[in-house]
Amino acid sequence: MQNGQVNHNEKGVFLTHEDYSKLVDLENVNREQNIEITYLKQELAQLKRMIFGSKSERFIQGDPGQLSLDLGIEQQEAPEAETEELTYTRKKSKAEKKESPVRLPLPSHLHREEHIIEPNEDITGAKKIGEVITEILEYTPGKFYVEKFIRLKYALPEDKGIVIGELPSFPIPKGNAGSGLLSHITISKFVDHLPFFRQVKQFKRANITIAESTISGWFSATCRLLEPLYEKLIEKTEQSSYLMADETPIPVLTKDKPGATHKGYHWVYYSPLEKLVCFNYRKGRGREGPEKFLQSFQGALQTDGYTAYNQFKNRQGITLLACMAHARRKFEQALDNDPERAEYVMKKI
Repeated sequence: MQNGQVNHNEKGVFLTHEDYSKLVDLENVNREQNIEITYLKQELAQLKRMIFGSKSERFIQGDPGQLSLDLGIEQQEAPEAETEELTYTRKKSKAEKKESPVRLPLPSHLHREEHIIEPNEDITGAKKIGEVITEILEYTPGKFYVEKFIRLKYALPEDKGIVIGELPSFPIPKGNAGSGLLSHITISKFVDHLPFFRQVKQFKRANITIAESTISGWFSATCRLLEPLYEKLIEKTEQSSYLMADETPIPVLTKDKPGATHKGYHWVYYSPLEKLVCFNYRKGRGREGPEKFLQSFQGALQTDGYTAYNQFKNRQGITLLACMAHARRKFEQALDNDPERAEYVMKKI
């Protein structure tokens, strides 16, 4: 330093202390602005991707020897669909006005498989006086048919009374739906995602008329029959040593909100080792859901960063694991901003 001047570099350029301080301040501002510009660019790219881009997080390492085509195709917004509200009124049918349900006879064109049921009692010397017929609508893949049970009725000699063949047990007591049909309805709803009103149309194409309310009643009875299996599934899931857990919202129709849906949640627990998946429905997303379901669980629990799972961090017997998919997502989103380091992590994962 000579005469209040500072030698700033080796090229003979001299700056005062005041000029040097200003230069340092400008460099700091420039550095901060570059960081902010980089952040805003990344944020803008993410926003464009959310609106116009693909939702896929697939990563394929680039091949420098492979040519690429830039067709310059721009995404266009889809036009909003026009909607209109329709209302109508109708008179209730006589069947709907009655309090007791009316069972319609099963169509006569359907194939019948008859089962003759004799009484368990000794009918030696008895005289047949009639029969009682019970018909159950059944289904095998691609075919509706009727199971026809003919229970023979006898009058015992010496006025000892009347005996009749005993019906086998049915899934729904006093109902006319067989186990195959009930299985078909349930699988169509949950596996093929066919609501009941569409299944009603399927039945009509086979000249079978079944009310949607009837199918709904059959379905509810089937669910009650499956409750013991569900309880066993929960028990086996809790006995696993490694579980993955996540929750997903689902719109639910309830009597509390007529004409609207309630936002419920399916808490899903997956055991990769046993290949078991257990859905546990809850009305909300609070911590009491996993707390109750996993009260006897011991092992590794892998989840995302949702705070409801933090309660397991210090619980003895449970090791809380992070979700690699969520960690990977951040690096996948950074591919446009910092491809060198992001690609490195993506390759490792």
